[in-house]
Amino acid sequence: MPELPDLTVYREALAARILGQTLLHVRVRNPFVLRTAVPPIAEAEGRRVVGLRRLGKRIVLALEDGRFLVLHLMVAGRLRWLAAGKAPPARITLASFEFERGTLAFTEAGTKRRASLHLVHGEAALAAFDAGGLDVMSASDEDFRARLLRENHTLKRALTEPRLFSGIGNAYSDEILHRARLSPLTLTQKLDDGKIARLFKATRDVLAEWTARLRAEAAGEFPQRVTAFRPEMAVHGRFGQPCPACGAPVQRIVYAENESNYCARCQTGGVILADRALSRLLHKSFPRALDDA
Repeated sequence: MPELPDLTVYREALAARILGQTLLHVRVRNPFVLRTAVPPIAEAEGRRVVGLRRLGKRIVLALEDGRFLVLHLMVAGRLRWLAAGKAPPARITLASFEFERGTLAFTEAGTKRRASLHLVHGEAALAAFDAGGLDVMSASDEDFRARLLRENHTLKRALTEPRLFSGIGNAYSDEILHRARLSPLTLTQKLDDGKIARLFKATRDVLAEWTARLRAEAAGEFPQRVTAFRPEMAVHGRFGQPCPACGAPVQRIVYAENESNYCARCQTGGVILADRALSRLLHKSFPRALDDA
């Protein structure tokens, strides 16, 4: 799922192309994607784009007269910019937004169809999509501390909970916790002030560094390679590969459709965290420490 760095670069690329431009046509090519009926989607047509926002993990196109197009990419949704007159890819395009300068295609790979499009009227209606998560990049250390300790969760869950923090998902939470040298299963209310400060710095540094990296990679073009799995990442998606800090093999915890990647040597004092499915399968043979693996 695209997270804060990816969405920031998407927003910047869109602003350079459609801010101040009139939305000529909206073509819903897969009806499931449109989740609102009032106001009708046709009301978006003929209105200028007056702003671009990131709202959590959503991208918002602010139109004239208080209309807002809200795009949630979910896991497999992506945006493509096409030259004027060029047709979007038929099989994966959910909706397209035509401007004089070109067409924005809203696509989704796969068959699960989780991405969504809403058209709403007014700031109050838009606010319904805001889970209330803290924007770490503009927060103070006290804001961060208060939000982190508001509920007692594991660090992995806290960082990815949209009611607590805005725009952080599975991939960058792994990178943040590796940078902070903290276990994904540490409970938030067990952290001392030093570890909270370390986590706050790691969160801001990782998000800022990856935003800059993705911005440089796009080099003024529309972002094309938006993915949660990048070889430059320290631990996310790198199970079994060497940790760039210490060389130990990256470990993982699998749960539902997600997994958490971490370095046992850097983050858990050499302890391999129990994976529910794997530890049940191996039972007494499940390694408890890195040296036993």
